[in-house]
Amino acid sequence: MLDSVDSTNAEALRHAPGPAWVVAGEQTAGRGRRGRPWASPRGNFYGSLILSPREAPEIVALRSFAAALALHDACVALTGSPQAFALKWPNDVLLNGGKLAGILLESVGQGRGVAHLVIGIGVNLIAAPDPSQVEQGALCPVSLLAETGLRITPARFLDQLAPAYARWEETLTGRGFAPLREAWLSRAARLGEPIRARTGTETHEGIFETIDSTGALVLNQGGQRRAIPAAEVFF
Repeated sequence: MLDSVDSTNAEALRHAPGPAWVVAGEQTAGRGRRGRPWASPRGNFYGSLILSPREAPEIVALRSFAAALALHDACVALTGSPQAFALKWPNDVLLNGGKLAGILLESVGQGRGVAHLVIGIGVNLIAAPDPSQVEQGALCPVSLLAETGLRITPARFLDQLAPAYARWEETLTGRGFAPLREAWLSRAARLGEPIRARTGTETHEGIFETIDSTGALVLNQGGQRRAIPAAEVFF
């Protein structure tokens, strides 16, 4: 484990081709989706896995679901409370309805393919951002310590996360996305309920019906099904 880095994703890319985990006690320039800053107090988990996948980019991107399932497995193994955790499309892990963890995939291209993929993971083990720091309408951040009373170190969390991810990676490469899709849906937050999905220019409302074979969100809008490949979801 490194003491301090700018971001574990950036550090992981410097260690390409991998596979290798990079975990740091502190990030000085951590970031989330859409370039948002990611608060990085010591004691939380900041880790990135660097891979050099060979599939087409649309298959490579499905590893966000492998990462989410691995995070869920690690959290359940450490707490023994499967009912407390859920997965929010496309890349968050919830604890008691609040945001516990996020996933950020970044890649370096090679022609039309992906030369290197880095899967960045941040988990609020002991501290969560103040609700005033999150986007209006977003879920309230929570920490594992505050919600469960358990103080888990980043090293102990990695001991659960790394083998859990390896199992889902093997499933994805050996059996395809179908078993990951089924497992993800069984852990999905707000499945069958009304949600809002906001793209860069539009907001779509409907019933969260499923995810399709590409990982896209499928909304039922008055009997019409709409597949949305990328969006921010609000409950």
